[in-house]
Amino acid sequence: MIYLTSFLFCGFICLLGQVILDNTKLTAGHITSIFVITGAFLDTFSIYDQIINWVGAGALVPITSFGHSLIHGALEKASDMGIMGLLMGMFDLTASGITAAIVFTFIFSLFFKPQN
Repeated sequence: MIYLTSFLFCGFICLLGQVILDNTKLTAGHITSIFVITGAFLDTFSIYDQIINWVGAGALVPITSFGHSLIHGALEKASDMGIMGLLMGMFDLTASGITAAIVFTFIFSLFFKPQN
């Protein structure tokens, strides 16, 4: 059952993004930013953690999870180190994902050329 709820949650996020993209003048970058902010907002009030408990790892796949990770790390470090922990903790949980995105983008740019 957990696989089904994970699949349905990720599918719902994708469906929501596609509906917004098709019916508004927002670009993919705008929609991505909205989803990151939504994940951060939901984690601020511990709602995203409840979604993860209910849906499972399917809640950790979409872009909303990036906002959750940013705020989760920031609030965790802020409780230990204060305002400096808020700034440092933001990238504590997301550093590996950001680094991987940069490295893979560089590697793919060596093999593929952009088209007009």
